[in-house]
Amino acid sequence: MPHADRADLSAEQAADPPRPRFLGTADAGGVTGAVVVVDVLRAFTTAAYAFAAGARHIYLVGGVDDALRFKAARPDVLAMGEEHGRRPDGFDFANSPTEVAAADLHDRVIVQRTSAGTQGVVAARSASRLWCASLVCASATAAAVRAAGLGAPAYVITGWSGRAPGSGVDDLATAELIERARVGEALAAERTAHLVATSEEAARTVAIGSGHSHPDDISRAVEVDRFDFAMEVTRTPLGLRLDRVAPG
Repeated sequence: MPHADRADLSAEQAADPPRPRFLGTADAGGVTGAVVVVDVLRAFTTAAYAFAAGARHIYLVGGVDDALRFKAARPDVLAMGEEHGRRPDGFDFANSPTEVAAADLHDRVIVQRTSAGTQGVVAARSASRLWCASLVCASATAAAVRAAGLGAPAYVITGWSGRAPGSGVDDLATAELIERARVGEALAAERTAHLVATSEEAARTVAIGSGHSHPDDISRAVEVDRFDFAMEVTRTPLGLRLDRVAPG
């Protein structure tokens, strides 16, 4: 068979552009290029609401002890997050968008640890550019990824797990909506919001109970494009820092 020349290869690539990848946290380590870590219920919905409430930076860590050490070394830092859905002792906030939305976080620095979302960020160590995403900042995330010029991203579906029925459905639906926004397709926002709100993960979240989740957390999480900013991770001497960024 004759080899295709460079022009033929270019035409073939243009006709069949690289496709986005959807993978679990366990497969994120070696992925380069643009990476979007998705956790809609609730880590990166909570982070977005924290930025909207005035937070300056959010540092993302993998362990509860990591978060407590980070906070202890910096008395002005607030800790936010969960372990198995519940707010750990010593944390200032649960992983609740409703709770942080009611707080005055003007210019505050936060350290966040969650069982799924921040684990995906820690795992994605080879990403060239790295964003955290949920439905509330979906289109802004899509615009930021598109503007980066790195091509189709890899979406880390942090909720994927073999331990729970229906796991990852909410995060996969969110990633698929972001990808539709990135390529200019109709969002199907109402359908996606309904899928997330009625998912097994939503039911588990509500069941966690007072002090760890709020009944309004789900309705806040499914407000598609509530915010016009994206959230990008930067590797710094202090650790993985999440910042609110303009989409373009």
